[in-house]
Amino acid sequence: MDNFIIRLETENDRRENEFLVREAFWNVYKPGCSEHYVLHVLRDDPAFVKELNFVMVQNGRLIGQNIFVRTVINADDGRVVDVLTMGPICITPDLQHTGLGRKLLDFTVEKARSMGFGAVLFEGNINFYGKSGFDYAEKFGIRYHDLPDGADQSFFLCKELKEGYLDGVTGVYQTPQGYYVPDDEVEEFDKIFPPKQKLKLAGQIFG
Repeated sequence: MDNFIIRLETENDRRENEFLVREAFWNVYKPGCSEHYVLHVLRDDPAFVKELNFVMVQNGRLIGQNIFVRTVINADDGRVVDVLTMGPICITPDLQHTGLGRKLLDFTVEKARSMGFGAVLFEGNINFYGKSGFDYAEKFGIRYHDLPDGADQSFFLCKELKEGYLDGVTGVYQTPQGYYVPDDEVEEFDKIFPPKQKLKLAGQIFG
């Protein structure tokens, strides 16, 4: 499984990469998915970090990808703290659970660290991301926006890229607006891809 490379996405990769993301997320969190359109939209967002727009390639085929987007924590003391968020991150369905996702994650997060970013916060499963040093964001004193007091935010994770970067920081994380895409735009964009059946499955977060 080590015969792969991780490199920056090129313009020629874009449609194949969107297809990959669509395949990876289809019917996972809801019937169908919107992540491929989110990727499409974010590429033109000023917060998008082009230097951290990675694909994983094996034998000429795109098998994985990850992106990073700038965002902020609105600290309780009035400061605005610059951080990153991440994703969609995925591995093609036929190669999931082979260790490639962890390698892609660790490589891309290390690149973000080398560029001088201080922390990454995003929504994910601690059972996977915890193995790469992510922890619950609430342990850092960071709250997910729009959640009522006492609500479960175990999905909200954080990793410091600079030791102590979030020391003394408590506040509210803001999801970049580019992640919010209208359903009608997703439906229209999806028409350029081969038809796939939307299914409501057990475990989906959204209806």
